[in-house]
Amino acid sequence: MRDMDIKRYENLIKREAAEAFEGLFCLLTEHNKMYNLTSITDREGVYSKHFLDSVCGESFFPTGADVCEVGSGGGFPSLPLKIIRPDLKFTLIESTGKKCGYLQTAVDKLGLDNMKIVNGRAEELAVDNSFREKFDVCTARAVARLNTLCEYCLPFVKTGGSFVAYKGDCDGEVEEAQNAIIILGGSLSEVVKFELNGEKRSLVIIKKEAPTPEKYPRGRGLERKRPL
Repeated sequence: MRDMDIKRYENLIKREAAEAFEGLFCLLTEHNKMYNLTSITDREGVYSKHFLDSVCGESFFPTGADVCEVGSGGGFPSLPLKIIRPDLKFTLIESTGKKCGYLQTAVDKLGLDNMKIVNGRAEELAVDNSFREKFDVCTARAVARLNTLCEYCLPFVKTGGSFVAYKGDCDGEVEEAQNAIIILGGSLSEVVKFELNGEKRSLVIIKKEAPTPEKYPRGRGLERKRPL
């Protein structure tokens, strides 16, 4: 298990950027009643399972990186990462319009710049030349199993960039995703395992070694129905 500096990140959230994270907590819990953004609403749970978990991956985002987040939902990991890493530029992709409305509200209320909210489906946007292979990093958290997630995310990443997947205990998923990673132009770089309050967490880092073949993502739900 890699030595993750959890205390440093806790200090960032609860002291150095306490006001911003408190604002985010209030926005999340207020809008959750309307948009069902998360099942976790208690303060300790949100701060640990959403905020702290999100920022633990920040070292895998290069300085000034142009980042695409797939399936943004409540804005994790993007919003916490942006609070502690204002140098990052984000494009948040979310298929549910109401959740996009929340994300825009959060970005505006917190005064976060270089945050673009896109209402659309990843498998459709990934074939659009405005998005395909345009990003330094693509990230996703709690969206799908890794083999499916790779087909959604790797097409957004430029050659030389990376895909950062936030996962729980994922040894089985990593093994079953090996074929998809290779087909889509990636290579497994690292799996970082750590614990948050006794829960197993993982960061799967996949490097983009070659362009993704044009036929991927396949669309029509095949990414989930028949994973590579």
